[in-house]
Amino acid sequence: MEKKLNKIKKFGLMGLVGLVGLTQISCSDFLEIKPQNEIIMEQFWTEKADVEDIVAGCYSGMQSTGIIKRMMVWGEFRSDNIGIGQNINNDGDLEKILKENIDAKNNYCKWEEFYSIINRCNTVIKYAPDVAAKDPAYTQSELNANIAEVTALRSLCYFYLIRAFRDVPYTSVAYTDDDMKMDLPATKFDDVLDSLITSLESVKTMAVKRYPVTEPLYQSGRITQDAIHAILCELYLWKKDYQNCIRYADLVIESKKAIAEENRNEAMGGKQRISGSLTNTTDERFNGYPLLSGNIQSNYYGNAYEQLFCSDDYSQLYDQEIIFQLVYDDNPRGNGMISNGAVNDFYGNQSSQIGLVAPSDYLLDDIAKTSSRNVFADKNKKVDARMYENCNSDRKSVSKFVSRGITINATQTTNVTVSYDSPYTQGQNTSNWVIYRLTDIMLMKAEALTMSLRDGADQGAIEYNTPILDEAFSLVNAVNKRSVCESQLVDTLVRTDYVTKNQMETLIYQERQRELMFEGKRWFDLVRISQREGNTQALATAALRKVTNGASLIANKLVKMDAIYWPIYYEELKVNLNLVQNPSFSSGEDDSYKKNY
Repeated sequence: MEKKLNKIKKFGLMGLVGLVGLTQISCSDFLEIKPQNEIIMEQFWTEKADVEDIVAGCYSGMQSTGIIKRMMVWGEFRSDNIGIGQNINNDGDLEKILKENIDAKNNYCKWEEFYSIINRCNTVIKYAPDVAAKDPAYTQSELNANIAEVTALRSLCYFYLIRAFRDVPYTSVAYTDDDMKMDLPATKFDDVLDSLITSLESVKTMAVKRYPVTEPLYQSGRITQDAIHAILCELYLWKKDYQNCIRYADLVIESKKAIAEENRNEAMGGKQRISGSLTNTTDERFNGYPLLSGNIQSNYYGNAYEQLFCSDDYSQLYDQEIIFQLVYDDNPRGNGMISNGAVNDFYGNQSSQIGLVAPSDYLLDDIAKTSSRNVFADKNKKVDARMYENCNSDRKSVSKFVSRGITINATQTTNVTVSYDSPYTQGQNTSNWVIYRLTDIMLMKAEALTMSLRDGADQGAIEYNTPILDEAFSLVNAVNKRSVCESQLVDTLVRTDYVTKNQMETLIYQERQRELMFEGKRWFDLVRISQREGNTQALATAALRKVTNGASLIANKLVKMDAIYWPIYYEELKVNLNLVQNPSFSSGEDDSYKKNY
């Protein structure tokens, strides 16, 4: 009897494109695949390769320009870090966002690509066990690892959605038939967050702990136990479960320390060390945390930047701080693979060295100062390398992810000489998009420690809080010290300057802004503060730093908690009558904020 052929099609409500059909691929090509548009269901899900193809499609979907652009826009572009760049008239929706003039017709409010990946992940979870029953070559451990991978990728997609939109439709059901109803109401932020934690807790031990050295690309380019621990660390931070946040941060940190120790033992055995590796001196410099050294040689600083954001030498990944990143091929034009088009467009390229966005005037003015800086605080400091690694102040452009390499003269205190390698050419940006790296986890742990302090100034509170403040400071100070352009290190931060919860909290958020600038983190950090404090004061203060016109209108808007999230795209409301618009935003068509179309 002839099988009924069901094609996966694009659905309305969430734009669930369904599964991506892929040609069979070798292991070495796993993260270098090209998606096709649709597959035939009953001719699929019969062997191990079918599962591998769809899992690979989940990763390739996350590499898409539309996904990365929204990670950047939702997580960063409304913050004090970002200003208007060149040719912004080519993207009117982006210009409106930078001016805090957002409505429901803004294309950056579309979430369909995230839901497409979510559905692919749900489909793997549904069908992969059947494949394991059919194909003896597909082992239980491989099945478990794949389930863990797609559960983590699905969780990441939902995590981006709830941080951006707060309440969103949530499902773990695979939509594989046109007849399946998809008019889901939005699930509350806290309920989605709890579901993500529960699902990850159930699969965390199933994930690959470490990929073999023969597949170094996989170690940070695919989901591992470290990656799941990193996601859980942040989920618990948003949940305000600080002890579990600290617990998962410690798991990641200890894993990285173990890798560093293995490398150290290998070196002592007489084997050649990999460039950029850790040494005892490096460990001491960074308070025992396994961070990449700035590798000052001949008075020039800059190796850490190249290893973190520019290196295509994946043999070095065991020495790097990256936990999970979206990997781009080192020759996209030569083999037809995609490049990092989002960075190419937004931050700049060789043809347009200033992208559609640029560092805000607030940042550029801060860098131009010779003292009393606000962001790149210069107290007790010589030169903070991140001023130059993040921003090219001469061009007034973003340099992170754009320049292939940066070296900074470590002998100068003023008129610092900086050398920027040429930007990536148009259409060939191969910088990987980092989701989690070790310094991010360290600063999350510092934040969780600070939030767990006891209130009060009595002796009991002081005795309880002092070692916690010491540990939080050590974490922040280690991250900060890596940025110092000096071969003879002196501490840039002094512990006695940070003796209260408010002082330490302020330091942590300043350090997160400096360290993670332009990585899609800043606005989400401000949203998290607002959620915890129950008001938008800190967020609004930060957002208004870059505003020159219409500050009072924006201030009035951002005083509302609803306004720190995004409107639901108007087409979604037409398809799903169970969704209700964010009341702080116009539909783009009339003045009705809550109308369902």
